[in-house]
Amino acid sequence: MMDSHDTNLPLNQGDPEEIKDVTEVSDKTAEDATTDTTLEKQSEPVEKPTKESVLKRLNDLAKDPENASKLELDTLKQSFYKLHNIELEALKKEFVDNGGKEEDFVPQNDELENEFKNVMSVIKEKRNSLLAEVEKQKEHNLTLKLGILDKLKELTESPDNANKSYNDFKKLQQEWNEIKQVPQAKANEIWKTYQLYVEKFYDILKLNNEFRDYDFKKNLEIKTRLCEAAERLTEESDVVSAFHQLQKLHQEFRDTGPVSRELRDEIWARFKAASTVVNRNHQQHFEELKEVEQHNLDQKTVICEIVEAIEYNELTTFAGWENKTQEVIALQNKWKTIGFAPQKMNVKIFERFRKSCDDFFKKKSEFYKQLKDNMVQNLEKKKVLCEKAEALKDSTDWKETADALAKLQKEWKAIGPVSKKHSDMIWNRFISACDYFFEQKMKATSSQRSEEVENLEKKRAIINQLAELKGTENTEDAEKKLRDLMQEWNSIGHVPFKEKDKIYKQYHTAVDGIFDNLNTNASNKKLNNFKFAINSMQGGNQSLYREREKLSRQYENMKNELLTYENNLGFLSSSSQKGNSLLTEINRKVDKLKTDLEVVLQKIKMIDESLQHEE
Repeated sequence: MMDSHDTNLPLNQGDPEEIKDVTEVSDKTAEDATTDTTLEKQSEPVEKPTKESVLKRLNDLAKDPENASKLELDTLKQSFYKLHNIELEALKKEFVDNGGKEEDFVPQNDELENEFKNVMSVIKEKRNSLLAEVEKQKEHNLTLKLGILDKLKELTESPDNANKSYNDFKKLQQEWNEIKQVPQAKANEIWKTYQLYVEKFYDILKLNNEFRDYDFKKNLEIKTRLCEAAERLTEESDVVSAFHQLQKLHQEFRDTGPVSRELRDEIWARFKAASTVVNRNHQQHFEELKEVEQHNLDQKTVICEIVEAIEYNELTTFAGWENKTQEVIALQNKWKTIGFAPQKMNVKIFERFRKSCDDFFKKKSEFYKQLKDNMVQNLEKKKVLCEKAEALKDSTDWKETADALAKLQKEWKAIGPVSKKHSDMIWNRFISACDYFFEQKMKATSSQRSEEVENLEKKRAIINQLAELKGTENTEDAEKKLRDLMQEWNSIGHVPFKEKDKIYKQYHTAVDGIFDNLNTNASNKKLNNFKFAINSMQGGNQSLYREREKLSRQYENMKNELLTYENNLGFLSSSSQKGNSLLTEINRKVDKLKTDLEVVLQKIKMIDESLQHEE
């Protein structure tokens, strides 16, 4: 693209270097504009592409390869092979699932791929051929323009015939404007030379004022119209289209002859100002587009990092893998809703995401294969347990066999799953053997169960007696009665298993409540007796001091005894009934010691109050 300005401005007023800062856009920028426009269109929601739809679009482009966008061709190629690779992966998975080895998989010939390659080859050949023709035409145009420059040079070297040569000069100008592009490397050079000869010719031209003014007037009308068109483009919503239209206006402005010297700067400044606004809008549009693309890249990068950060060593179950698979699929769906990333990163970030997803599904396939192997091993282990259970089911050694079967059931739970088609069969075989034994055991021990029910009724009767004992005022009788009931409880045998914890809890709640009541009543009685004793004590303060010292020693001894009991509690286990009873007894002793300690403290306090009163 060549620079545009007033064709006949003097070099120091309309030099191309000055205009370059305002209107020049490199070929790469123009290409980027086309690229970004394509990206913008492609970011719109479209139907999911297929290999056939991609191929159809490619065939359409093959009819007019000259106007086909390189980015669109690259995008179509990427889409086609993305779909092609997905098909290959599905075929490979099917091949492996059917027992084949991955390294032995050989894809079949794909007719669509062959046609795709042929069409791409045709488009490439046509574009190369067109490019060669364009370059050839540019060289021809260069030759023609060089011929015009030679003729212009001759006109400028004949100043005496300038007025007579004016028509020839205008004809040469028209021919120059009709000739299109020349090689980019020569464009600026020959344009400067052309400008030099044009300006030189006008400088030596001795036209009459009326003819000269008419020429300037027509050029001013044209350039004013071009300024107005450029100013309308500043309001154009499609900034890409406005930018390309502006390039055509620049070409026309440049090809138009000069205006009067006093208006040259003004008309150029007006056109230049509108051009600056259009160019700025164009640049701002692509900066915003790049921001959107960068945001898309950031979102896609986060998605890649999420998939790459999956902790595979934590995925050890079907459910775990299935949940994680749904997360990955959701991320893939999210990916499809995000637009293009910057062109230089778009393919790279997609390849990164595809690799992380491929790694995930490959590891999932490996897990399922390993799990399948484990299921075969688990089935063999469970068959062994079935054989052991079947060997024990007719045993009449009820306790030992029940423990052995319980152990087998525990082992069964520790073994992993088996395949669904064997799961029910192997389980029914195992549980049938276990159920048969326990049914026989139940029949043989029915009399024992009757005894357990009877024991349950006896223990309930004791709990009822404990409830009546709770309100007894005579602590000595109540404590004796409580000890007798506790001894009777311990002499009673087992109760039904399902009632054991419930009845035991009721019993200990009742016993603990009575002991709490007895301890409280006994403490109050002791304190009242002690208060009476110190009031009638002979010997005065001296006796009180001795009694206080005695209580202090008693308090320290009791504290040490309490500490010993509390330490012993940490070494006892309540896993057996005997161990549980011992724990309960020690806890009661601890509670009683704490109550007695409080009584001793209250006695010491009474002595201190009495001594203070005496003073």
